[in-house]
Amino acid sequence: MLVRHLGTILKKSAEKYPVVTVTGPRQSGKTTLVRRVFEDYAYASLESPDVREFAHEDPRGFLNQFADGVVLDEVQRSPDLLSYIQGIVDAKNEPGQFILTGSQNFMLLERVSQSLAGRTSVFHLLPFSRSELQARSPMSVEDIGSRIPKRQGPAENLFSVLFTGFYPRIYDKHLDPQDWLRNYYQTYVERDVRSIASVGHLEAFGRFVRLCAGRCGQILNLSSLGADCGVSHATAARWLSVLEASFIVYLLRPHHRNFSKRLVKSPKLYFLDTGLLCYLLRIRSAEELLSHSSRGAVFETFVLAELLKAYLNRGTEPQVYFWRDSTGHEVDLIIDRGSELVPVEVKSGETIGSDFFKGLEYWRSLPGQQDTPAAMVFGGETSARRRGVAIYSWRHWL
Repeated sequence: MLVRHLGTILKKSAEKYPVVTVTGPRQSGKTTLVRRVFEDYAYASLESPDVREFAHEDPRGFLNQFADGVVLDEVQRSPDLLSYIQGIVDAKNEPGQFILTGSQNFMLLERVSQSLAGRTSVFHLLPFSRSELQARSPMSVEDIGSRIPKRQGPAENLFSVLFTGFYPRIYDKHLDPQDWLRNYYQTYVERDVRSIASVGHLEAFGRFVRLCAGRCGQILNLSSLGADCGVSHATAARWLSVLEASFIVYLLRPHHRNFSKRLVKSPKLYFLDTGLLCYLLRIRSAEELLSHSSRGAVFETFVLAELLKAYLNRGTEPQVYFWRDSTGHEVDLIIDRGSELVPVEVKSGETIGSDFFKGLEYWRSLPGQQDTPAAMVFGGETSARRRGVAIYSWRHWL
């Protein structure tokens, strides 16, 4: 069984905070992780109707049966429990009393912030990272742009990796990715959408999700997205919030630094798993992805998702943005390290061309950016340094 990098962080956090909260998409491995890390704790899943009924009818009696620590799985199913947990942790004042998991980010975190502010640490678990699948430590985010890994990875095909995606169950059970992702998506629509928001037309919502997939990697235009789907701007905004809360999509914000030019202010829309994105784009094989018009967007999704996992798996908030000015100059990713901004260009091509450097070279021409580290991730096999840029093969990306 593969080791999840977040496990060590969770253990340390439970030594300091009375409550540890882990959120993430369904089937990202939250339950497996917390039950392994906190193997001596009692366990209760609030997905089970009888357990949930007990928790609703007698919350104090339900919680008092767990004197030595408990994992409460899918706690968003019984959000009123959080107020009772607050009372217990305030009275007992001991670390590591409750481990909570949940699959609906904004609903859960809204209640957590109301009831458990200052009493809980919150972490997000996404599907497997490449480094977890290869049972190795990831490259540090602080090394991007300056260090190039020397490791040799396993012989893999880029497009097979992207097509399969990174959900744990596909790997654990050796399942056909398209079959599993179809069932996963249908279950998500039937369960999570109905419970998070009132969606009157599931068919229209399904069309909306696929339209989002077709716009992956693009500047978000909610009015256009809603019009193409036949719904209002407000409905499109609400549905997008559902996708974001369920860890299906990620909105990459523009960096705020102004270099004397008007900047784009709208976010870019990305998905968080390449396999699910391929399913929604109706890409049916790795070979089809190779020549598909969305190949670049799928590759960008991979690069961004791995970077987000590198942050989240060490318990830190991602400091990742994009940059584009009104004249069309753009950098795909900006890593904000506080003292410096590191531009990262993303290219799915296997051969590096001179035009690949245009965005980075323009960035370095801006005031104060001449000596900044810079990076490029591409679809080729060999990492190297060229024109002062650290070039990473997809194999070596984090």
